[in-house]
Amino acid sequence: MQRGFAAALGNWRTKEGPLARSLATAVREAVVDGRIPAGTRLPSERELARALELSRGTVVTALTRLRDDGWLHTRHGSGSVVRLPARLTERTTPWSLDRGGAGDADLDLTLAVTAAPHEAYLAALGRAVERSAALLVDSGVATAGLPRLRELLAERYTRSGLATRPEQILVTSGAQAALTLLVDRLHTDRRSPVVVESPTYPGALAILRRRRARLLPVPVTAAHGWDTERLAETVRANGPQLAYLIPDFHNPTGAHMTAPTRTAVAALADRHALTVVVDETMRDLDLRTPPGTEPHLSGARVIQIGSASKVLWSGLRVGWIRASADLVREVLRNPLQAQLSPPPLEQLIAAELLGDGDGDGGGGGDGLDAVLADRRARLRRQRDHLAGLLAGTEWTYTVPDGGLSLWLHLGEQTTATELAARAAGRGLAVSPGPLFAADRASLAHHLRLPFTATPDVLTRAVDLLTA
Repeated sequence: MQRGFAAALGNWRTKEGPLARSLATAVREAVVDGRIPAGTRLPSERELARALELSRGTVVTALTRLRDDGWLHTRHGSGSVVRLPARLTERTTPWSLDRGGAGDADLDLTLAVTAAPHEAYLAALGRAVERSAALLVDSGVATAGLPRLRELLAERYTRSGLATRPEQILVTSGAQAALTLLVDRLHTDRRSPVVVESPTYPGALAILRRRRARLLPVPVTAAHGWDTERLAETVRANGPQLAYLIPDFHNPTGAHMTAPTRTAVAALADRHALTVVVDETMRDLDLRTPPGTEPHLSGARVIQIGSASKVLWSGLRVGWIRASADLVREVLRNPLQAQLSPPPLEQLIAAELLGDGDGDGGGGGDGLDAVLADRRARLRRQRDHLAGLLAGTEWTYTVPDGGLSLWLHLGEQTTATELAARAAGRGLAVSPGPLFAADRASLAHHLRLPFTATPDVLTRAVDLLTA
């Protein structure tokens, strides 16, 4: 065991500085890289000193550093166990996005993504592994999704007011995979334009551009939401067959579509034979207290897509399409569907997280409710912290009721691309407005700032931007 532990540390002695500090750093890096799994029990101090050819005092100093920093837990009489510190496991942002020190900033705020709910995810993973035996005697060939997961997703839609049967659900490897399959099926006439919001999610723009679709942008703002008259005029004048909308805590503005507007959009789709793909990835990230009860944007010509990536973890590549059973069967015939279907074990993990947490598949959602409550509370505090930091600037914004980011207007004197370039020179990566524009050029004075980061990181980021 001592030799294996020593080998996992690599060539740590070549680093400058005291040996105790270098040893502690090597252990942390080995845990992060997975060379030393969290939960590993360490050899005794005497055994470590012998294996590493160090004095016992040096080993004690290194272990004390790790213990004080949360990387080691010691129980008298039971030895020491390696662990991840709470500041990494109890957070909403991936720690790799903000590993820079206060004096050497290296911050990435280009991604509005969340870290996994650590304890809940590990528990779900354990239950999924226990339930995986039956999968291993099957073929593993891609299907519409594991029956249990499709049932849970259908139940979630039904409980929230949109009656859904399992055969109306197609499980995909994320919302972008869902959109890719739908665009491939529905955008059959390359000459037909596609309605999108301005701004909108860059991943969706990339999918539509690969189809060489002509994009019809319709403005949406955090303060005023959607202009239904402008949308109706655009549809009447151009005759599009397809639209892509984000009605729930819109990315990037945070706008939330009112119930009357949802009704008006569904009616417009019916009148003009317009298929509307509704991205509900942000729907559960409602930061109001209590959360609202707006209905799904739904109708005969409306298709919903969703994902576990924003609410749970981007590494859980599980999304879905909710559509008519006929359309689900049609999409299943697409050869691309097998490539855009998540592995069975990931689907099992998603089912455990979306279920009631006790492994019986009842679908009560108690486990997910606890995760959501914690996520919302943390994001609410971080949103308000970021808004407070920006209050003294000349930049304007509307504090959103949900989602993951603030959409800033920088004024007419500063372009977002210029500011982003200057920030990059100081170690801060941010996303300028043109990335969210259908024409790649407008929204030049806007900037998206996610509030998924910890308060101290948000403070450092705003200090850099204002400087």
